[in-house]
Amino acid sequence: AVVSTQSDLMRFLLRVRCWQFRQLTAIHRASRPTRPDKARRLGYKNKQGVCIYRARVKRGGRKRPVSKGICYGKPKTSGVNQLKFQRSIQSVAEERVGKACGGLRVLNSYWVGQDAVYKYYEVICIDPNHKAVRRDPRINWICGAVHKHREMRGLTSAGKKNRGLGKGHRYTKVIGSSRRANWKRKNTL
Repeated sequence: AVVSTQSDLMRFLLRVRCWQFRQLTAIHRASRPTRPDKARRLGYKNKQGVCIYRARVKRGGRKRPVSKGICYGKPKTSGVNQLKFQRSIQSVAEERVGKACGGLRVLNSYWVGQDAVYKYYEVICIDPNHKAVRRDPRINWICGAVHKHREMRGLTSAGKKNRGLGKGHRYTKVIGSSRRANWKRKNTL
């Protein structure tokens, strides 16, 4: 049975898990998904060629990396501290796993815990060279060359969220695939 995250049992379990994750390195292989139900909904299958990597990312906003807090130029650009990174922490976790495991393809990811300093995510990775993956018609789409480093290009679920894509009158700024493409089309003769 699925236990509510608010229940005493689940809160204790999450706290113990966080303690365990803290002792491990920033990116490490997990032998099995911590949340098998969630992993399976996101495309995980317990078969060869599919693996889970766990990543931790520091929480909080983004500080501008400038020497001694000095930003040159207009006053508009003078902020250092209260800036927010445009993408989510989850997409950063995916990106870091993708960098660490260059030969694997990032399929998706999900939250597994957080404490005061870090957020922890598990990232589902697929080995595009494994025969068990290449012969499976349901997943072998990811073996194509266009899916190299999907996580770097905002093609995973977490990465897509920041791109402002969608249907309807609220999303007229992204007609033509993206915000940039839309702007470019309207600003070229």
